[in-house]
Amino acid sequence: MSGERLLVIEDDKKIADLLFRGLAYEGYTVSVADNGERGLAAARDAVPDLIILDWMLPGMDGLEVLRRIRTVDETPVLMLTAKESVQNRVEGLETGADDYLVKPFAFE
Repeated sequence: MSGERLLVIEDDKKIADLLFRGLAYEGYTVSVADNGERGLAAARDAVPDLIILDWMLPGMDGLEVLRRIRTVDETPVLMLTAKESVQNRVEGLETGADDYLVKPFAFE
């Protein structure tokens, strides 16, 4: 999988930096956007192989980003969020996420 392009849309700088460093170390090309609008623009400008998407973003939230992405392509999306209820997971997956991971998480 190394060399694949990943887009991380995450407003928490510590988490974004952790993901950037860890995924780059594994050989991925990683881009980071810190809000929904920039993330959506990045996803449309250079379609990545995978998007890691936070739900609670400033401006446009992650679910709206996901809805808009799904209108134009089927890039795999992993929701990475602190929203942990079963209802939240169902909503994320029904909106179009391919998988759902709750923070905090183990990078391994």
